[in-house]
Amino acid sequence: MSAHDVFLLGGVFPGTAPAESLRRVVSYARQAEASGLDGAWTAEHHFIEYGASPSATLMAAHLLAATERIQIGTAVAVLSTRHPVALGEEAAALDALAPGRFRLGVGRGGPWIDLDVFGSGLDRYERGFEEGLRLLTTWLSGATEVAHAGEFFDVLPVRVMPPGAGTPLWVAATGEGTARLAGRLGLPLLLGMHAPDEEHCSLIGAWRNEAEAAGHDPDAAEHVSTHLAHVADTPAETGRLRESLTELLVRGTGQYVSLKPGRTQRDHGAYVDWMIGRHAVGTASHVAERLAASAEATGVARQLLLVEGRGDPEAVRDNIAALGAVLSTGGTPAVAAAGP
Repeated sequence: MSAHDVFLLGGVFPGTAPAESLRRVVSYARQAEASGLDGAWTAEHHFIEYGASPSATLMAAHLLAATERIQIGTAVAVLSTRHPVALGEEAAALDALAPGRFRLGVGRGGPWIDLDVFGSGLDRYERGFEEGLRLLTTWLSGATEVAHAGEFFDVLPVRVMPPGAGTPLWVAATGEGTARLAGRLGLPLLLGMHAPDEEHCSLIGAWRNEAEAAGHDPDAAEHVSTHLAHVADTPAETGRLRESLTELLVRGTGQYVSLKPGRTQRDHGAYVDWMIGRHAVGTASHVAERLAASAEATGVARQLLLVEGRGDPEAVRDNIAALGAVLSTGGTPAVAAAGP
């Protein structure tokens, strides 16, 4: 059976203060729970309006306290700017406070100025991800003591407190190298919106080969894929989605400062058009059919739904309620109660 979670950027849309954008994330997670959806995953960004939350784990802690039933995940905590032990401690603590509800997704991130501000550097981004991921995995493995000596991290023998208790861990992958690394470690993939189902299948295939070679059961992994999802009954509503989402991308991602000069800018309008054409945007029946088709094509049954594209909080909560009505277990409309 498929599971459907909301994916919350916390984007700063025009006319909205960053603090209000953060509060809206909380209301959207509550709406997801009230609408019968299965979870909410939160993003992490620094210094740009594409997302106002600077700590996915901090936001996850708040969402765990603000909800009762749904799973809460990070999509993603950026490992390139975090010490794996510090992140591991936070993840283990959240898992202890809300047993069975916290999900940790981590990723490499980008070559952004964040690396310089937080002192991790471009080398850590380019070459240190595997070491950081292995150290984080060891910390969460249930070991009571961990020591590590490597190129990027040196950890004297220390007590693991609180001990890891099997906190679920996902790895964001946009390329085959990262997918293969996750496979060797037996860690499931978190797949992004930017690629078609065919590319997701290719990454999962590379992951599977490595997982099998390393002795992991490839059928035990719960991969996750991310999708734009918006119930739009009219062309006018689709047009409003296109306009607001393009505005967020142009203003928000245009604020990235790269440590690698010469990176080309995406044609944001064309990208939004591609996403709307490829993803689950349209009538309720079309949305359900498109998500089901993707799950069947890729074998990925857990889907994260980007629901904030319209920006307007009432429209976003209406979208979440509509998605819940068509996707929740049993197919009967959920009773929707908008969060504050």
